Amino acid sequence: MQIREKFFQSNFGFLMAATGFAVGLGNIWRFPYVTGENGGAAFVLVYIICALCIGIPILIAEIMIGRRGQASPPDSMQQVAVEEGANKAWSGVGSLNLATAFLIQATYCVVAGWVLWYLFKAIVTGFAGVDAENAAADFSAVLGNVPGLLFWTFLSLALTGTIVYFGVNKGIERSVRVLMPTLFVLMVCLVNYNIVAGGFDRAITYLFTPDFSKISPPMVLAAIGQAFFSIGVAMAGMMIFGAYLPKSFSIPRAALIIIVIDTTVALLAGLMIFPIVFRFGLDPAGGTGLIFQTLPVAFAQMPGGHSVAIAFFLLLSMAAVTSMVGLVEPLVARAEERWNITRHKATIAVLAAIAALAIFSVLSYNLIGDYKVLGFDLNGILDFTSNQITLPVGGLLIAIFAGWVIKRSSSEEELQMGGFFSAWYVLIRYLVPVAIVIVLLTGLL
Repeated sequence: MQIREKFFQSNFGFLMAATGFAVGLGNIWRFPYVTGENGGAAFVLVYIICALCIGIPILIAEIMIGRRGQASPPDSMQQVAVEEGANKAWSGVGSLNLATAFLIQATYCVVAGWVLWYLFKAIVTGFAGVDAENAAADFSAVLGNVPGLLFWTFLSLALTGTIVYFGVNKGIERSVRVLMPTLFVLMVCLVNYNIVAGGFDRAITYLFTPDFSKISPPMVLAAIGQAFFSIGVAMAGMMIFGAYLPKSFSIPRAALIIIVIDTTVALLAGLMIFPIVFRFGLDPAGGTGLIFQTLPVAFAQMPGGHSVAIAFFLLLSMAAVTSMVGLVEPLVARAEERWNITRHKATIAVLAAIAALAIFSVLSYNLIGDYKVLGFDLNGILDFTSNQITLPVGGLLIAIFAGWVIKRSSSEEELQMGGFFSAWYVLIRYLVPVAIVIVLLTGLL
């Protein structure tokens, strides 16, 4: 069952949906602390190069496959394979992408729940009087509060499900046309606040004056991994949004806009967070706790910190929800096709399955946290499986499919890139697969 009737009604709607999927916690939560851990500007430079040379080629390939197949990822892969005279078994790549989306969503929705909970805390208290010890204790209390974690996790799924439930046009397109511009406005406001409040010059230097001596193989691998995760390739979302993309819109243009917006948001996130970090003498390499343990201390000390905290966690919440929509939508589309059921039933079924696994993810932070397999708790297993195995393998197979299975003439006709096509073709056939193999092997070893 194809989904031709579900085209986005405007190019703007597609761009907001696709960038909403790409722009998420990977940009605003993960990018700043990974940048801090890897030396600042040198990492940013390598990250941008990786986004352009690896991110754009594979993003173009994924959207192209989706638009040609105009179905859920497995059926799109199968249809394009058949058209190119290849084996139907390539549909397994689409299924692998769906599995990756499902595994990531099961843990992502829990972190999104943290964000919603901290938005509530920001509204109620503004983190008044919080110091480093209080912030650490509060975050530990959050992780140990099973009913609270379950409530906010399920709320994040409910918000996402409500958007997906109403369909591509009335749900996804209508919501992202409001959420994404609002997110950008909030980010710009917070950056402008930092320009006035102080610490901005140090942040500019930290992000844009590279120390090339800090470039090392582990840092390059971290940059490739961040680019891959941040852009959202091989998670089925870009392929399903490609299936909703009208033929009139240029895929290369769409991919370039998505990458530019995604990278811009990541840099804006740095300009939101690092001035605060430097202004209050905090550690830029604060790791995963940078958002939930470090920044509340700064919000407690700054003038107008209550309002800034609310704005910050509000935009983080919107970024989390729009990314979750991109993870859930391909799963719902597949359920509609596979079981021939309505979107409403498919949405409820998919969210119920995600919620069931998310319960165990929540419990891994507390009640069953001591139960480990090969040194990993359940969240560690889910994270390792999705980010270190299924995500890079899925991306590798998409690159091989686009570069070696789809005929050059077919891609050239679909993409209409002119003189830039040869560069894309070389990248997707050679550079992208090699880079992904390196990331995959490094992660496994």
